[in-house]
Amino acid sequence: MTAAEVSVALRQAVRRLATGVAVVTVWHGDVVHGTTVSSVAAVSREPLLIGVSLREGSDLMEVIMQARCFAVNVLSTRQSALAGWFADPGRPRGVAQFDHLEWEPDAFSGAPWIGGSLASLGCYLTTAVPVGDHKLLLGEVVTARTGEGAPLLHFTGRLHDGMLRILPREATHPTRPAHPSVRTATAAALNRS
Repeated sequence: MTAAEVSVALRQAVRRLATGVAVVTVWHGDVVHGTTVSSVAAVSREPLLIGVSLREGSDLMEVIMQARCFAVNVLSTRQSALAGWFADPGRPRGVAQFDHLEWEPDAFSGAPWIGGSLASLGCYLTTAVPVGDHKLLLGEVVTARTGEGAPLLHFTGRLHDGMLRILPREATHPTRPAHPSVRTATAAALNRS
């Protein structure tokens, strides 16, 4: 394989990581902004931290670095149009980008919490770590609310509905045959009885 073919194969493999889709928002002074991301993850339970990866130098990242707080709106399958809207660089700037949807300011960060989201989280920025061409923002969850529905997922470069079904325990915890030495010792013990 050539270096270009290896690069394509690696990217195709990474695109197989299914992730949730969210809109990260911020309100700082007279600047309001939001963008679609598919790189949000729970990082720690104590303190309760999430990680968000944003492109280095993006407008949103710059405002969050100044504000030191932000909100994450976890999108449901009913909100796929919003994922496209907040990914469109041609959308209006400022508060006008929120004109066509229901939202309210988060009590902690002031950033827009989008109505109908599976969850909205108000976060205090604790750390920003440079990682390649992005920054990993770690935020402590200070405020939160939850909604109902199925998650909007990003997989192989496309959006998917998150129709969830609970797998039976057998499917998630397969029974394993005992190690051969355990089987041999057990058989020997039974033969002695």
